[in-house]
Amino acid sequence: MTDPGIGPGTAEPQQDQKESAAHHRIPGSEPSGGAPAGSGTAGGGPPGPGAPGDGPLAPAGTRPADAPRPATSAARRTSLLVTLVLGGLTALPPLSMDMYLPALPEVTDALRSPAATVQLTLTACLLGMALGQLVVGPMSDKWGRRRPLLTGMVIYVVATAVCALAPTAELLIGFRLVQGLAGAAGIVIARAVVRDLYDGVAMARFFSTLMLVSGVAPVVAPLIGGQVMRVTDWRGVFVVLTVIGLLLTLVVWRRLDETLPPGRRHAGGLGEALRTMGSLLSDRVFTGYMLSGGFAFAALFAYISASPFVVQDIYGASPQTFSLLFGVNSVGLVLVGQINGKLLIGRVSLDKALAVGLTVITLASAALLLMASGVFGKAGLAPIAAGLFVLMSAMGLAMPNTNAQALMRSRDAAGSASALLGTSTFLLGAVASPLVGIAGERTAVPMAVVQLVCALAAVACFVGLCRPWQRAAD
Repeated sequence: MTDPGIGPGTAEPQQDQKESAAHHRIPGSEPSGGAPAGSGTAGGGPPGPGAPGDGPLAPAGTRPADAPRPATSAARRTSLLVTLVLGGLTALPPLSMDMYLPALPEVTDALRSPAATVQLTLTACLLGMALGQLVVGPMSDKWGRRRPLLTGMVIYVVATAVCALAPTAELLIGFRLVQGLAGAAGIVIARAVVRDLYDGVAMARFFSTLMLVSGVAPVVAPLIGGQVMRVTDWRGVFVVLTVIGLLLTLVVWRRLDETLPPGRRHAGGLGEALRTMGSLLSDRVFTGYMLSGGFAFAALFAYISASPFVVQDIYGASPQTFSLLFGVNSVGLVLVGQINGKLLIGRVSLDKALAVGLTVITLASAALLLMASGVFGKAGLAPIAAGLFVLMSAMGLAMPNTNAQALMRSRDAAGSASALLGTSTFLLGAVASPLVGIAGERTAVPMAVVQLVCALAAVACFVGLCRPWQRAAD
């Protein structure tokens, strides 16, 4: 967790030293709780006249003469704190989705609503997460990171508390939408903060470290929800989420300083935000990385949606076995993400690591399709589980590197870029999810087909739009 490569005062590969030096000022690393360089006051507000935080960050590789570099131990502690805070922000939306899953049958009975209506509480939250990022991202480029983040967190806490008290399914659906819209602030601003603080190899390394924190959320969330349901009813799940949201809000308020100084903010309104997003989408390379990551995530979402039926109904595994396999696959994703961050990055280019990840995802999807189709005879649970493990683990190479490469194309619009990345990911995942059930629940072929199509689309976007060999030659 305390990766020496992501804190200030540590060595980086030579190729990224000049690019990254100005972005290793971690919020909260200054002595006596002062503001970070270039951020204004400690509370994230505008700096006073003549304040040393006025204006943009110093040019790369420069540092004020009177600004001592923090000690390595302090830098590592700060790096760990930032990792935990940003990891908590990115984990909050998955917790909001997955902790609630064990409660669905009880909600159906308690609110006397059909299952299809109660399922809309999941759809509403997912839709809110997708659309909310498009709103919060540009806001954070205009007003800084702290204010939109704290506003979103406060709304999240209030909406979640109302969900705990909802007397009808319709009210629950409405406030689950608000919960998703507000929770999107954590996802989009966490990525933007990483872009504010890091460049190049350091940014990709931090995304891999961040995955260690946020990647655990989908594993433990259903377990937490199940344990909460043992001592209380479905409303208790939202009470726990309210407490988690409140604690995160307090930590952000007290410990996460502003990372976007006034000199680097966008002054325009909606029109300027739309022009910024249009400019990003017109960048062929940015769009290529965005779509590559989105399609890779769609393959992952196909697995998440179909695996309960595939593993339990088709291959006869018990719920306990399914939970174990799901946990093992998630651990594989996290471990490969750490290998990417601690061993590969700095030794292998980001594009090469990404190419390996997309290739493995494609091969694993093809193998799953062949096994599900019976080409090798009747496949048992073990080979199917092995294929899913390989596919999930390879996401640890694809996801952090697509994020890092895309955000490196958006130096002055990290919030808008992060919004586009998050929205495209959630929308592609939402499209892939229902497709896996087209042929019913008695075959794994639709899941494997969707995964292979998404993997091939990710490779096509990477090769056709990013064209890494051309940029390497330049």
